[in-house]
Amino acid sequence: MKRYNYRAREKATGKPVKGSIQADSERFAGRLLVQQGLIPDSIVEEGVTNPFVKFNNRITTKDHIMFTRQLATLIGAGLPLSASLRTVTEQTENKGMKAIGEEILAAAESGKSLYEAFSAHPKVFNGVYLALIQAGEKSGTLDIALKRLADQEEKDAAMLGKIRGALVYPAIILVVIIAVLLFMMFAVVPQVSDLYEDMGEELPGLTQGLVNLTDFTVNFWWLILLIIVGGAVGLFIFVKRTPMGRKFADAFKINVPLFGGLFRKLYVSRFARTAEMLLSTGVPMVDSVTISNEAVSNSVVEAEYAKAIDMIKGGKTLSESLADREYMLPLVPQMAGIGEESGKIDEMLGKAAKVYEDELYNQINNISTMIEPILMVIMAGLIGVVVGGTLLPIYSLVNSVSA
Repeated sequence: MKRYNYRAREKATGKPVKGSIQADSERFAGRLLVQQGLIPDSIVEEGVTNPFVKFNNRITTKDHIMFTRQLATLIGAGLPLSASLRTVTEQTENKGMKAIGEEILAAAESGKSLYEAFSAHPKVFNGVYLALIQAGEKSGTLDIALKRLADQEEKDAAMLGKIRGALVYPAIILVVIIAVLLFMMFAVVPQVSDLYEDMGEELPGLTQGLVNLTDFTVNFWWLILLIIVGGAVGLFIFVKRTPMGRKFADAFKINVPLFGGLFRKLYVSRFARTAEMLLSTGVPMVDSVTISNEAVSNSVVEAEYAKAIDMIKGGKTLSESLADREYMLPLVPQMAGIGEESGKIDEMLGKAAKVYEDELYNQINNISTMIEPILMVIMAGLIGVVVGGTLLPIYSLVNSVSA
């Protein structure tokens, strides 16, 4: 038997209660609480002190997709909701996802709606997920909503995977450049310096600069390492923990050369695809646009798109509201206008999203080809400086000896 700490509410009065209970699993702990007239909010096992548990139980995108798709399949096959949740939870291998599944099951069996059960875990299930769950419950198309969620999560994961994959080759080239430069500076330049010193000759200016840089690196490597690590940590905290840092990073993404257009298409396609999913399941226009804006995940773009929400509330159509928005590519409002006239606005937004998704795939496939010549020029320039700084003095010595 394991001991679990729980937070719950009395079913009759709604009064919050917390305590501990013994059970074989979180699911059984939830059932015991329900039998005692309590509605569980959270159930956490006692005694978990391993520092690696949190990392090992981290819920990956793959775990998330599998949970969603399996639940959609079972509900679509006609199984009751509780049976579907129980089966999916039992089949889930990730401990973190399994624990959440057990809490959702306990909440559903206690009388909560599926939307309420999922809403207790906002860090795992975002606003798009919850909105589609709610719309699916109301319309009786929960399996379809879950399937769309799984499909979209797979598309997003594939897109991010392609972006990371396209950056692998440039990263390898960059590492090679740094390795060659370090080798030349620490293995070749000192030998040339010693040779000139033995002969009592004065080093050329370029070579002397490389020698000074090498000596500084050898003597103050700890300072260089401290600056690099401190700068990286400081930048991470600035970007991740402060609103100004996040805004700076988000603005950099959409304006950086070569990649800015890529990010803009990513955000536009994400907005259009999310709106298409929400509208097709019956979510109201204002709610759909609001949630789609949150799904963009870029504060600068979100602030601009939020102006469209105010215009829609004021009676404007979606196409009119998006037409003059900065960072909004023209095809989306054009297709939205066609959809408004034909009554198929969700379908038209989906087509616009597909156009930009296809363009993204093509651009991502060409990233390595586009970056390669730039890196080659940088590599040739840097190595040329080091090679020049080592070969020029050798040629000077040869000429002086010949003379």
